[in-house]
Amino acid sequence: MSKQDESLRASGLTPTSNSRREFLKSAALGGLTLGAGVAGEPVAAAGAETPPEGWPMSQQWFPSRWGATDQAGASNLMTPAKVLEAAALMKTGKVYGLGRVYESGMPFFGTRGWNLKIPGPPFFGPVGRNKIIANEEYLCAEIGQVGTQFDGLAHIGVETKGPSDNSGKLYYNGLNAMEVHGPFGMKKLGIEHCKPFVTRAVLFDVKTLKGRNLTRGEAITVRDLKDALARQQMTESDFREGDVALIRCGWGDLWMVDNKRYYDGEPGVGLEACQWLIDKGVSLIAADNWGVEVLPPGDPSLSFPCHQLCLTMNGVYLFENLNLDGPANDGVFQAAFFFSPLPIKGATGSPGNPILIV
Repeated sequence: MSKQDESLRASGLTPTSNSRREFLKSAALGGLTLGAGVAGEPVAAAGAETPPEGWPMSQQWFPSRWGATDQAGASNLMTPAKVLEAAALMKTGKVYGLGRVYESGMPFFGTRGWNLKIPGPPFFGPVGRNKIIANEEYLCAEIGQVGTQFDGLAHIGVETKGPSDNSGKLYYNGLNAMEVHGPFGMKKLGIEHCKPFVTRAVLFDVKTLKGRNLTRGEAITVRDLKDALARQQMTESDFREGDVALIRCGWGDLWMVDNKRYYDGEPGVGLEACQWLIDKGVSLIAADNWGVEVLPPGDPSLSFPCHQLCLTMNGVYLFENLNLDGPANDGVFQAAFFFSPLPIKGATGSPGNPILIV
């Protein structure tokens, strides 16, 4: 048995030679399941022996393709060649900001919040013969996990040995909680390790494909993604390794209109669609909903399975609560994508305003 297999078995996982795509069709793993619930974080299911069909993590998923010490995940796909591909798409100079406005009234997951104060005002001055005054802000918030939010690799993991054993709480690249967790910032996999994104983005306008907004719990399939490309006069070859996938399902129409309904589940990509994008070499999946994936999932015994498939297993980043109406309404389906996460040491995510330029 290899050292990798020994490490995996010690974590309660079982290595297998099956491909991830094959595994998504038929999975079996002893002693590891997650509880259900859209509004809750993953929790261990007591007394369970075999997880539900479709569970993606019974195979060996670490070390990463970029090496056992990697902390950057799919941002490693950001190469000079991808920058030049993106630059070639800029013809008119039109810029689309894809981020939402950060404000106290925006929808929040669970008990998260946004509390901005202006001390003073003015905070400073008047000073000097010119009587200068100045203002600044104080912000208290889950800064990387509210509003338009970019999920980092320390955001999601999997529990394999029970709640009291930190050696079995695993994250990207097989790093465990003893290596990752820290009270004043994650010791590993912090967002500062993510490389800036300068690459091509491809919009999958599923809302227009369907001729309507998708509904709560409606899964976007591989067929939907392929059909969206075809409607946009594109082919699968137009989506390349290192590209960003922008998924438009119409759920963003509820933003600041019906916040309660907005967070009561959502349409989004299903497991097989996520795997298809991963197989195509996606670096980042972004959507106009709050969790990218369909919720509740097709298998109600799973909780946020696409988050684990993307972030934990493959180092593929997720970007939530984007506004994709601008490029969709203008028929912009390929564009240069720019986003650099705030390098907050030890953070699990980042706020920000990603942009497209055509």
